[in-house]
Amino acid sequence: MSGGEALANIGIMLLCYGYVVLIIVISSALPRAFDFSQKNSRKFLHMMIGNLPFVIPFFTSTIYPVLVAAPFILVTFIASPYSPLKNRRFSGLMNITEEGHPLGLILYAVSYTLLALFFASQPYVIAAGILPMAYGDSAASLVGGRYGKKRCNLAGNKSLEGSIAMFIASLLSLTVGMIFFSSMYSFSITRIGLALASVVVVTTLVESMSPKGFDNLTVPILGSLTFWVLTRGL
Repeated sequence: MSGGEALANIGIMLLCYGYVVLIIVISSALPRAFDFSQKNSRKFLHMMIGNLPFVIPFFTSTIYPVLVAAPFILVTFIASPYSPLKNRRFSGLMNITEEGHPLGLILYAVSYTLLALFFASQPYVIAAGILPMAYGDSAASLVGGRYGKKRCNLAGNKSLEGSIAMFIASLLSLTVGMIFFSSMYSFSITRIGLALASVVVVTTLVESMSPKGFDNLTVPILGSLTFWVLTRGL
């Protein structure tokens, strides 16, 4: 890799850091500025962080997506109730973290890092797991929390209405995401239709059965693995 290429990769990586920090700041400010609940602020954070796979094709080395994700495992741990360090700089993120499962954001960062480690050369595989988590799970939580009446008494005690929202939001976000990736890689949406449908079904079921917070790990990992297994010829 040439010096100029390395600088370009570092520049993109720094932009990703800046984007994540900006989203954290905005999410922390939403409850005060717009009377958002901590839950809605956390879901905003989830959705916006879920857009990072769209940047991965612009890296020319697979190590940089890993370097983007990995530091936030430490950041989210420091901001969690489990951290021995209590730093006011992380107070906004800490409030968002504590509103949900205290391990939720940590597991989200772990999922990103693991997927980047194994699939950085195939960012559409990463997106297949992250987009259902970012948009599908957020829709499930928001719709289920407000309109959920019929309970699915599985591990997570989730609502049927939330699972339907998860299914629809996952399908829409994956379709839009794969249209983007198909313009950069040699595959068509029709070719991967069965794989996308399978990912939506798997992630919806996994989200409904995962204990609170642990869907941040199970949904991205199993979503990406389902897509990879069914599209290994890509």
